[in-house]
Amino acid sequence: MKEITITSKINVFESIQELPQEEQNLMKKAIEIRKNAYAPYSKFRVGVAILLNNGEIVVGSNQENAAYPSGLCAERVAIFYAGAVYPEASILKIVITATSDNNSTTTPVPPCGACRQSIAEYEIRQNTPIEIYYMGETGEIHQSSSLKNLLPFMFDNKLL
Repeated sequence: MKEITITSKINVFESIQELPQEEQNLMKKAIEIRKNAYAPYSKFRVGVAILLNNGEIVVGSNQENAAYPSGLCAERVAIFYAGAVYPEASILKIVITATSDNNSTTTPVPPCGACRQSIAEYEIRQNTPIEIYYMGETGEIHQSSSLKNLLPFMFDNKLL
């Protein structure tokens, strides 16, 4: 038997004000678009802002459906839109914020597993890391320099 040790590095910012200016602006856009989430079932609203290497900023919010699998997370709404409208652009940064209508969300909320896999596809395809910032409604912001910190054993096309 052999053991594998995995190490991930996540930087922690105490508040939005501690972020560099560019990331503050992206987080403010994510917070604003979060208000457009269609979340009548979960009451959990997520907003995302994506910075592309062409300078464009793409935003998205989660969109639920009564047939639960038919809805889409904010991360995938934004990343798929970016891929459709700016197919030649690379994703530099993804900024995520989440809140609940039912309680205070002060813990950083990372992307779900399906969103991590979708982000992985883009990170692998563009062959450059995607920086990811995520937070709750308020409080600390976590930052990863690559999706590999959040999904160390990525499934990709090399496995097909």
